[in-house]
Amino acid sequence: MKSNIIKYIFIIFVIAIMGFAIYKIKTEDSNITENNNTVQEEDDEIIKEVTLGVAQYDTMNPILSNNKHIQEISRIIYEPLLGVNKDYQIEKCLAKDWAKTSATTYLIKLRDDVIWSDGEKLTVEDVLYTIDLLKQIPSIYAYNVQYIINVDKIDLYTLQITLDHEIPFFEYNLIFPIMSKKYYEGEDFSTTAKNNTPIGTGKYKITQNTDSEIILEKNENYTREELTLEKITIEKYSNLGELYNAFKLGKIDLITTTNTKIEDYVGTIGYNVQEVAGREYDFLAINTQSAVLSKKEVRQAILHAINRENIVATVYNNKYKITNYPLDYGNWLKGESTADNSYNLDYSKQILEQNGWTFKNNKWQKTENYVTRTISFRLVVQASNTTRVTIAEMIKANLAEIGIPVTIVKASDSQYQNYLQNKNYDVILTGTTESMSPNLETFFGESNLANYTNEEIKTIMNDVKNITDENLLKEKYNRIRQIYDDEVPYISLYNSYYAVISNWNLKGNIEANWYNIFMDINNWYKN
Repeated sequence: MKSNIIKYIFIIFVIAIMGFAIYKIKTEDSNITENNNTVQEEDDEIIKEVTLGVAQYDTMNPILSNNKHIQEISRIIYEPLLGVNKDYQIEKCLAKDWAKTSATTYLIKLRDDVIWSDGEKLTVEDVLYTIDLLKQIPSIYAYNVQYIINVDKIDLYTLQITLDHEIPFFEYNLIFPIMSKKYYEGEDFSTTAKNNTPIGTGKYKITQNTDSEIILEKNENYTREELTLEKITIEKYSNLGELYNAFKLGKIDLITTTNTKIEDYVGTIGYNVQEVAGREYDFLAINTQSAVLSKKEVRQAILHAINRENIVATVYNNKYKITNYPLDYGNWLKGESTADNSYNLDYSKQILEQNGWTFKNNKWQKTENYVTRTISFRLVVQASNTTRVTIAEMIKANLAEIGIPVTIVKASDSQYQNYLQNKNYDVILTGTTESMSPNLETFFGESNLANYTNEEIKTIMNDVKNITDENLLKEKYNRIRQIYDDEVPYISLYNSYYAVISNWNLKGNIEANWYNIFMDINNWYKN
């Protein structure tokens, strides 16, 4: 009996010790967790400042500046009537609403709660003043207003714009920054010292502009969104090489570039890259009125015989983006494509054979109405553009592989312009700087570069001028793309390279297109 009591006491003692041990372990774990949380909070402490850079600074006035970096930064200092989102779709900004009231007139209603960074209210007078400026002085935005023949003030916050002719999607022209009339009153706009620190209605304002740097701080009069960043420093550099080196050394947090060999300057680690299609778009315009090239199967065969992947890899360091359609740079109305436009020599030959072409005597031949035609063409390229000459030679070599001979015409600058104007070529290697507008007049309108006519597309192009319903617009543009994919009046090649490169310690959603790299700056921070 006594031994049992001793045994029970021993068991209770052991249980007590185990309980105490468990308690100590849990307590220590809790302390460790609390310490870790404290460290984590310290690690996650955010820095509400970033540093940017600008090479070859000219002026902070966005209407006068020709500097790409200044124009990018201007998006957070000044505001337009209308802006565009990531998909290049129009969105309201200073304009509260807008309407196309006739083929050549637009009614615009301004917000009545916008305050300049100096405390004055935005009114329609500022818009009239800005449009008048753009019509008088050299500016990258002069094109935006060149077809405006009249601007009428309806009231303090409403104006009407009249054009000299109908311009499809003219609203995309209303993206120029609005300047303050009162701020510049009595000053020479082009030479005033006020251009060092002009005022805006945007998220940030200029508080300092020295020989070495520009300081931006929150615009306290901007109340439409909450901003995390409180200060932005913009360092000035004499050239791009200095700018790239500063980024490599961690002195600035973000750069944009079109340089396809940027890694040679900034290395390959320590940063994030967002690549988007650039504005420069190259393509082959095919004369669809040519006896042989009028056959869509010939155009389709040419498309599949061109190795665009090799061109981009060899010439552009794999940085340019292969594209299949003029709006493939990311426009919201690019349409949906199910076409396979890949490089495929066997499929290229198959297309021709299925449409009655035979390969005899080293030539593709077809007889129709007692006339035998063979496939060959002259490819015009601008001789002074050595890169395009190289690409033309690569295209010639590609087509030789399926038995289509190509003669390259290396035209002088004046000859090349004559070819474009008169459209008296078989095929021409050319390109354009794309706008944000989904207007396709260049490719399908009167006197287009392919001499291409399609009644259904013509009808759709006329319809979309006055359609505001987004779903209907998408439906119409989908149909245009379907026809384009089938008819192949042009062969799209690629869009240029554009990249936003940011250091790893810059956080937030750094989402961009070539129009605006600061779309989501509201949530940027560093840690």
